[in-house]
Amino acid sequence: MSDKPLSDLVRQGWDVVGYSVTDSSGETWHHNFVLRRQGQHKVLTVRKKMLGDGVVASEMEV
Repeated sequence: MSDKPLSDLVRQGWDVVGYSVTDSSGETWHHNFVLRRQGQHKVLTVRKKMLGDGVVASEMEV
């Protein structure tokens, strides 16, 4: 996945329908996006890498 996972998914036709952010024990922020496309939904979680540049992203179908 690229360093811009949300932009990549929006380019693929996904719409952002929700957003939240959580503080993981004061160390890193987790940005959570609810996405929708043609009746499908997924949650994209993005956080900054602990070491080095870039982000770590994970997707979950819901």
